[in-house]
Amino acid sequence: MSETVERIKCLIIGSGPAGYTAAIYAARADLKPIMYTGMEPGGQLTTTTEVDNFPGYPDGVDGPTMMVELQRQAERFGTKVRIGMITSIEFSTEVGGIHKAVVDGKTNIEAESVVISTGATAKYLGIPSEQKLRGGGVSACAVCDGFFYKGQDVAIVGAGDTAAEEATYLSNICNKVTMLVRKDYMKASKAMQHRVTATPNIDLRYNTEVDEVLGDMVVEGLRMKNNATGEKEDIAITGLFIAIGHKPNTDIFKGQLDMDDTGYLITKGKSTKTNLPGVFASGDVQDKEYRQAVTAAGTGCMAALDAERYLATIETHEEATI
Repeated sequence: MSETVERIKCLIIGSGPAGYTAAIYAARADLKPIMYTGMEPGGQLTTTTEVDNFPGYPDGVDGPTMMVELQRQAERFGTKVRIGMITSIEFSTEVGGIHKAVVDGKTNIEAESVVISTGATAKYLGIPSEQKLRGGGVSACAVCDGFFYKGQDVAIVGAGDTAAEEATYLSNICNKVTMLVRKDYMKASKAMQHRVTATPNIDLRYNTEVDEVLGDMVVEGLRMKNNATGEKEDIAITGLFIAIGHKPNTDIFKGQLDMDDTGYLITKGKSTKTNLPGVFASGDVQDKEYRQAVTAAGTGCMAALDAERYLATIETHEEATI
C-alpha cells in the first residue's frame, strides 16, 4: 500500500446520475471534488440502450451517451474523475473529522466530506440467454423501458409488490403481460395481488420459471417451464422484465452507517445526511422506492448542498477557535 496520503475536501464514491450531479454542484461550490467511478463507470444507465424520460432530451438519448455528457459537465467545473474503486473506508465519528479511504487496496485518500452514490445492482436470473440479451429486450426496470414496448406482448418475472406494480404498469401500455411467479403464491400485498388478478391482459402463471430467453440480437420469445409438472411452453414476446429485487452496493459501509434490513442507507428526514457527520448518501443506494435517474440526480444535488453547508459550518467553527 502506498504511504502517500492525499487530503481532499470532497470525495464522491460512484459515478451514476447521483454521483455526477453531486460532482457538478460540489465543483461549482469550489469543493474540488474527486470522484472514483467504481466497477461500473456511469452506473446502471450504461446498460440501457435509450433513456426517454430524463428531462432535457426531447428525442431521447442512449444511456452511455448521457453518462459521458454528465461526466464532461462535471469535469468542466473541475471535478477530477478517476477510474478506481473504494475498497475500504474508515469514517470519522467526530464533527470535522477526517474520513480515510483506500482505493483499489493501495492508494490512501483522506476526505473532509464524503458523498456516497454507489447505487444498487438489479438482481437478474443469471441464465446465459438472459445475460446475452440485456439491453436487447431484457430489462430490470419496467417504468424506464416499458414505453418502448407499447402495444406489444411482454413478460415479467417476480412475485413481490414491485413485480405486481410493474406488471400493472405494463398492462396499461402493452397488449399482453405474462407474469411468471416461481412459487404457487405471490409475495405481494393482498391489494396488489387483487390488482394483478383483476387486470384482464395479465396472464398470471404460478410455479413457472424462465427456461430460456429466445432471440439472437433482440428478444423474440420466451421458453417457460412449469416447475411442478416439468412442462415447457414457448411464447412470443418482445420484452422481458426482471423484477426480483435490487441489492444496494453498501457492503463496505456495514458496521459504520445505518442501513435498513436490505442494506439501503438510511438518511435523516428530507436530507441526505447519514448517521455520521460529513457523510452523505444519494441515489439508489438510499432510495428503494423510485430508483429513477432523475430522482437520483435530484438527491445528488441535495448531497452536494448538504456537504457544502457542512464544510462551511466546520470552517466557521475552526475560524472561531483560532
